[in-house]
Amino acid sequence: MGNICRSPSAEGVFRSLVSERLLTQQIMIESAGTHAYHVGEPPDKRAQRAAQRRNIDLSRQVARRFNAADFDTFDYVLAMDHDNLQILRSMCPVGQEHKLALFLDFASQLEEDEVPDPYYGGENGFERVLDLIEVASEGLLNDICRRHLGMS
Repeated sequence: MGNICRSPSAEGVFRSLVSERLLTQQIMIESAGTHAYHVGEPPDKRAQRAAQRRNIDLSRQVARRFNAADFDTFDYVLAMDHDNLQILRSMCPVGQEHKLALFLDFASQLEEDEVPDPYYGGENGFERVLDLIEVASEGLLNDICRRHLGMS
């Protein structure tokens, strides 16, 4: 929503995974929020601390709002929950619908289909978010490698 908790955490985790696999030149990664609540702000300090415990640095990220032009730029437009997915669907140009999905669609082994918003909870919520994001990031990268990079 505001691009300070879940989505920057996902960007950081996914960026780290892509870097580990030496694919930073092939894959562009960026997060955004559906609302302008925190535009220009860094990720939530709790998200940064939780990520840092996993050696992931979110400190250089700055919140931005998603815009319809992003559909032209990116092959995947992923939402953390159904509410944000609905907002993205309402912005989606005809012919770009195939780019939309829930982030956890790439984690079929999980029972959850939404990444919970940890903003109003405690530190454990941020850890849980990272656990879910790590699983989905592996699935997402596998999908990108298979569909776009010709790798299996």
